Amino acid sequence: MEFFHGFALADEAHFFEAYRDSGDFCISGFSYGAIKAFQAALASEKRVDKLQLFSPAFFQNSDSKFKRLQLMGYKKNSAKYIETFTRNCFLPHGIQAVSYGEHTLAELDELLNFVWQEDDIRALAAKGTKIEVYLGSDDQISDVPSAYAFFKPFSTVTLIKGANHFLQGDTL
Repeated sequence: MEFFHGFALADEAHFFEAYRDSGDFCISGFSYGAIKAFQAALASEKRVDKLQLFSPAFFQNSDSKFKRLQLMGYKKNSAKYIETFTRNCFLPHGIQAVSYGEHTLAELDELLNFVWQEDDIRALAAKGTKIEVYLGSDDQISDVPSAYAFFKPFSTVTLIKGANHFLQGDTL
């Protein structure tokens, strides 16, 4: 099983253990990593039975001003941006410890400007890949209603009541 990390993160897969399939033919990813997992599954010539997208980054309905402000904040002080971003990922619940990895402005730009394409989702499903999407109802990062509406026709979508971007809730 291959797991793709969220933007600026490392070793966060444990947050999704309750949902992750550990099979050899499964690819999964969290947030920005969901984009990378999707791209890997779509391009793969090997067998991929299941693609799991945990809180996939979904900003295609966000306006350009929002995206510019995010990029400007990162350019001004990337460490502060990542700290604030991480805190927001855990809202409305308490922040938990995370490990950080490498990150670049280009990755943030890709995350903010990636457009999920229906034809690509259909092509992946046509290859026999089952697509599972997990969303937190209280996610303060992604556009959950739009992501839910987009992915629902092509995949199994699980909306976790009270969960944040890390799919964590009050009791987790």
